[in-house]
Amino acid sequence: MKQASLQVDQVQKSFDDTLAVAGVSFALNEGQILCLLGPSGCGKTTLLRLIAGLEIPDAGNISFAGQNLADVPPHRRDFGLMFQEFALFPHKNVGQNVGFGLQMKKQADRAGRVKQMLNLVGLAGFEERDVNSLSGGERQRVALARSLAPNPRLLMLDEPLGSLDRALRERLMLEIRQILKQVGLTAIYVTHDQTEAFAVADRVIVMNQGRLEQDTTPEQLYCQPATPFVARFLGFTNLFETTCLPDGRIETPLGVWPITGSELSPGAKVSVLVRPEAASLAPSGNGIAIEGEIVSCLFRGRFYQLTISANGQQLTFELSQQISPSSGKVTLWLNPAAISTLKTN
Repeated sequence: MKQASLQVDQVQKSFDDTLAVAGVSFALNEGQILCLLGPSGCGKTTLLRLIAGLEIPDAGNISFAGQNLADVPPHRRDFGLMFQEFALFPHKNVGQNVGFGLQMKKQADRAGRVKQMLNLVGLAGFEERDVNSLSGGERQRVALARSLAPNPRLLMLDEPLGSLDRALRERLMLEIRQILKQVGLTAIYVTHDQTEAFAVADRVIVMNQGRLEQDTTPEQLYCQPATPFVARFLGFTNLFETTCLPDGRIETPLGVWPITGSELSPGAKVSVLVRPEAASLAPSGNGIAIEGEIVSCLFRGRFYQLTISANGQQLTFELSQQISPSSGKVTLWLNPAAISTLKTN
């Protein structure tokens, strides 16, 4: 079993009266890629800067490979940083940009290392190219090669694809993961984009107002969001408050439903999440029938997005077939396995 490379223990940071990071703790194993995911202002970049040594924590400890980093300045931590703004030197060519970080390490075969890194990121032969002539994707690869060249103990990437268009981001996020895994590098990747997080990371930490909301695998995060905040951030909209009954069922605005896989205390108030794929038009023996007024049915490529209004609740589902809004009412059958309860904050 791999040992924890990075240990963050109850780290806290405030700016004036604003709490940016509130008692965050986690461990990152060697060779693991961790994504810090959350909306703007949630504290993910501040946490990254604390780990890098660019900010000093008000409380808590950060250690790497068993060494407390409190008195270690940023340039002695041997960490790599890559930001959204590639910050390439416009007066230097590609090779000079990639080799810049090697000057501090006094590497003997600097040219060989530059060539190796450019080969790794798919830019073989680009050493003499003018960085101003490169496309956005090529500039991103140069920035990544420059970050990797000094062989950092930890690589931190802060919204590295944020300035690129969607199609290019889709391609490069997969390449970044492949490259990091190929070199076996421990990495922290900051983004507000869940698609990037799912594609790149081994683990995802969702942050909210400086606090750690959930820490799990991408698959577990999507299938079992821990709180209403996480569910809403991931784009799930079918959420409402419920009450637990003594017989183990829940009382919802749409009726009394059975619930599986949860041990709930009678009378407890919980949130219920109905996943968009929960609904079917075909009657099901163990399905939960709901009737609603059709609001819209939109073509979304792989599915039709059906929105209905049922007893004051607006719910959106993904169906394989279209329903005309002129149909008026519709009866849907919900799969209980696609319904879960979430702890409220």
